[in-house]
Amino acid sequence: MKKLDNFSNCLNVLKGADYKLANENDIYRTGVIGQFNLTFELAWKALQAVLRVHGAEGADTGSPREILQLGYRLGFVEDSAVWLTMLKKRNTSVHIYNEDEVDEMLLLIRDSFTAAFVALEKILREKLKEAGNDWA
Repeated sequence: MKKLDNFSNCLNVLKGADYKLANENDIYRTGVIGQFNLTFELAWKALQAVLRVHGAEGADTGSPREILQLGYRLGFVEDSAVWLTMLKKRNTSVHIYNEDEVDEMLLLIRDSFTAAFVALEKILREKLKEAGNDWA
C-alpha cells in the first residue's frame, strides 16, 4: 500500500536523525522538526487508509484528530495521549521561535514520538495482513 510505504520511508529517515548534531546545528534542528511534521502527516493518512481497508465507519473523512481517535478506539493506535500531544506539537511547530521550545520538541521526537511512529507502522502492517489481498 503506497500510503503505508510512504510513511515507512519517511519514518526511516526520521529514525536516522543524529540528535547530537541537532544540538550543534540550527539548520539540522529545523530539518529534524520538518521531518517529524512530514512523518506525522503521512502516519495519520496511512492510518486512515488502513482503517478504510478494514471498513471502519468514519474512516472516509475526518481530521487528523478524528482519524487518530478512531484508530485508538479500534485498537490501531496504542497511546492516544502521545498521539494527541504529537498533533498539538505538529500544529504549533511552525511557530516555534523559542530555543527552549525547540529543545523540548527535539526531545519529544527522540524520546516519545519516534517510538509511537514505529509502533503504528508495525500495527498497520499487521492490520493490512489481516485484511488479506482484497485491498490491492
